[in-house]
Amino acid sequence: MKRSIAVLMLLASSGLLSAQTKNPVIGVVREILPRQQKNLVAAAEEMPADKYGYKPTPAQMSFGMLVIHIAESNNFLCGKAADLPEPKTADLKDTDSKGKLVDALKASFEFCTSSLAKVEDSKLGDMVTLHGGREGPRAFALFALTNDWADHYSAAAMYLRLNGMLPPTAQKK
Repeated sequence: MKRSIAVLMLLASSGLLSAQTKNPVIGVVREILPRQQKNLVAAAEEMPADKYGYKPTPAQMSFGMLVIHIAESNNFLCGKAADLPEPKTADLKDTDSKGKLVDALKASFEFCTSSLAKVEDSKLGDMVTLHGGREGPRAFALFALTNDWADHYSAAAMYLRLNGMLPPTAQKK
């Protein structure tokens, strides 16, 4: 959480928040979303279909399960942030096709984009029910969301590298 606050302060001091003075917190999340969406979807698309069952160790989730986890996390946290119900999705399994999992990931980012467009900073102190049934401020969902995107991309990049591929952000442009 300290890192997220530091990012907000850096963006504020750089002048990038000038257009969002009314809603600086959600404004920053909206600015972060497209880059994370691009990188996470590109990582999911880059991994070959036959590697979606790959696990670095038996205790870790498969790449396919990682994609499912990202989609489910997006739907849950963006729904909480915007006070909207999670979209109804088909039960995803890590044995589903790469196409189905990538489509679910893309749909989750579309849900985040549309739902976060409705969020205002004035509501971030409202209490919501989070994972495990615990209560917390709506702002928690936003900080968890941006932290999850960074964490999930790091994991996806590791899985790609362990399979001899460069993650999207390491590829030459």
